[in-house]
Amino acid sequence: ASQVLEYASNALVEIFGKEQAYHIKPLFLKHRTLTIACSNASMAQEIRINQNTIVNKINEKLGKKEVDSIRYLV
Repeated sequence: ASQVLEYASNALVEIFGKEQAYHIKPLFLKHRTLTIACSNASMAQEIRINQNTIVNKINEKLGKKEVDSIRYLV
């Protein structure tokens, strides 16, 4: 699970850039759902829009399908 969080952080920086990714923190993986904390509603919206890209990048780096969806907290 810690590897998933590390890859999630890297994927968020790749997609949103360091400045925006600073406002997003992957928290934990449970039942193949990655929970992410966001500092504001607009970042949560960006994550929702880019959910498939984020999930695909994480699974690609892991080499297997570990994450199915993202849940975000504001």
